Amino acid sequence: MEQKIREILADLRPEFDFTEDVDFIEEGYLDSFDIVQLVAMLEKEYEVKIKGIDIVPENFSSVAAMAELLKKSGAK
Repeated sequence: MEQKIREILADLRPEFDFTEDVDFIEEGYLDSFDIVQLVAMLEKEYEVKIKGIDIVPENFSSVAAMAELLKKSGAK
């Protein structure tokens, strides 16, 4: 799952290295518009619906955080 998330991130913002251990939001890798696009991409890829209440910066700060969010949303 984490490798696929990295691939999606690389497609969305190819100018950044998403293998780095940094907070993607704090470091400016992702902004609010990116998160909206990312939610749509993740929902399509994993056939889940991410609740609006879960669309907060903390859930998109790292690949691990996104994987946890997807699992919480029912992704396998």
